[in-house]
Amino acid sequence: MLARNRLVVCGLWLLVIASLSLHAQAPAARSAVDWNKLRPETLERYRSLVQIDSTSGHETLVVDYLRKVLEAEGIPTKTLALNPARANLVARLKGNGSKRPLLILAHTDVVGVQREKWPVDPFGAVMKDGYIWGRGSKDDKPVLAANLMTMLMLKRQGIPLDRDVIFLAESGEEADLEGVGINYVVREHFAEIDAEFAMTEGGGARIDGGRVTRVSIGTAEKLPARVRLVATGMAGHGSVPRLDNALIHLGAAVEKVGLWETPMRLNETTRAYFEKLAAISPPERAAVYRQLLDPKTAADAQKFLRERSPGEYSMLRTSVVPTILKAGVGANVIPSEAEATLDIRALPDENIEAFYAEMSKVVGDPAVKIERLPQTRPPSPASKLQTEMYRAMERAAATIYPNATVIPSMSTGASDQAQLRAKGIQSYGIGPASTESDETNYPAHGDVERLAESSLYPFVQYVWNVVMEVAGHR
Repeated sequence: MLARNRLVVCGLWLLVIASLSLHAQAPAARSAVDWNKLRPETLERYRSLVQIDSTSGHETLVVDYLRKVLEAEGIPTKTLALNPARANLVARLKGNGSKRPLLILAHTDVVGVQREKWPVDPFGAVMKDGYIWGRGSKDDKPVLAANLMTMLMLKRQGIPLDRDVIFLAESGEEADLEGVGINYVVREHFAEIDAEFAMTEGGGARIDGGRVTRVSIGTAEKLPARVRLVATGMAGHGSVPRLDNALIHLGAAVEKVGLWETPMRLNETTRAYFEKLAAISPPERAAVYRQLLDPKTAADAQKFLRERSPGEYSMLRTSVVPTILKAGVGANVIPSEAEATLDIRALPDENIEAFYAEMSKVVGDPAVKIERLPQTRPPSPASKLQTEMYRAMERAAATIYPNATVIPSMSTGASDQAQLRAKGIQSYGIGPASTESDETNYPAHGDVERLAESSLYPFVQYVWNVVMEVAGHR
């Protein structure tokens, strides 16, 4: 009898444990989605977005489309516009308020096209050879489509949320001299997007040998801190050489700063990036990454990367690249002034005042002045790796892209995450998977842009899984 009672008690405990285990599962595990059934709609939404010519000044066309789709599903929207032709759209699904909101955002604008370079209509979203071709097919309409599908599925399934999920479609990320996009939204409507975490462009995944081998999560980016070098001297006839020729002084200054090897400095993101690459790369490249992490051998590794992998070399330091030269009015006239624009991309924690002072020493010429250009983005710290959001993104990657290595990455470019990080929002970058060949030959902003259809669907599932785990009620 006693043994029987024990068995009953044990059985009850097993039922309780099973119940608790079921309750503890991630929301995604308890809310199955038939992704195969959703493929036609996912493709249709994505292609519809690519088919909209949303080059600078036409972003409201995308807002009109999104408003119609969201409101047809019962999701209210708000249009925020400084310029009516370049509007932003916000939508929110309410949670129970036990956690701060999650912001999922994407920009609606795309860069211009040279139509003669395209084998297809750049705004046709043409399906050819297993790809969707079109401007914005990589930057940034996959993220916009994935965010849209996530909002629609959350609403349709009535998913209970611990956090508000905020959807933002913002204008002007590529070109915003008017300040109509994220700067306007942050300055005038920050309460609409204030969140603990944000997820947007800035990461990606690599396909090797037909499978995804690594997933990059963007956690940091460099800060544009451009300057202009201005050299002055006496004007004169081109037949009379002068020691104070402004072009000679400028040329020497440009050479000095162009060859200047600024100090290498790793941060949490880049150290983890190179440590993980050292563990998964082919032997020759892995050895380089290990050398880089050792102060005794770092110089040799930097030389290798400078010659063979300039993008990774740039991740190591604040970079200085001459991009524009301007001088002269005629072949027989010595100009009194010559200028060069330097594209400086600073590490997130760079002391920019000290950096400019050091640059002045490198130039070392009183005939050459350094003029600072207006900063387009605020200084912003890197996002942390030990957060609920980052861990959820790691787990989602392991689910959607099995056996892929997850790596934090720092962009050498800049995005609208800077404005969010500057406001204290931990922001993370994502992107669909591509082969190295596609990244090289059909990149974002390239003459021709395309995305493999097979990369679209798992990317949408990845976004869904992250949102469900971070925001879904447990």
